Amino acid sequence: MPIWIPKKVDVPLTEEQLQGLLKQYDKNGDGRLSREELREAFRSLGLNFSGWRAWRALRHADGNGDGYISEEEMKELVKYATSKWGFTVY
Repeated sequence: MPIWIPKKVDVPLTEEQLQGLLKQYDKNGDGRLSREELREAFRSLGLNFSGWRAWRALRHADGNGDGYISEEEMKELVKYATSKWGFTVY
């Protein structure tokens, strides 16, 4: 009998934990998150329309306009994600 695992669990995270979760999707190890890596991260967190959300997140948090979320831009990404998509951060 398969075990049922819920897709979404409402557990509060610290900003650092959410950043760590997102950084796990840096598949090429360059220290930045691309739109595709963001899309995969958002999809795994249970967000619908993950491609659109990745595009919006890049538009908001990519301060230098290079198309990636760098280490320096990560705090802005987390702030945006918590304000727009209901992640609980303490």
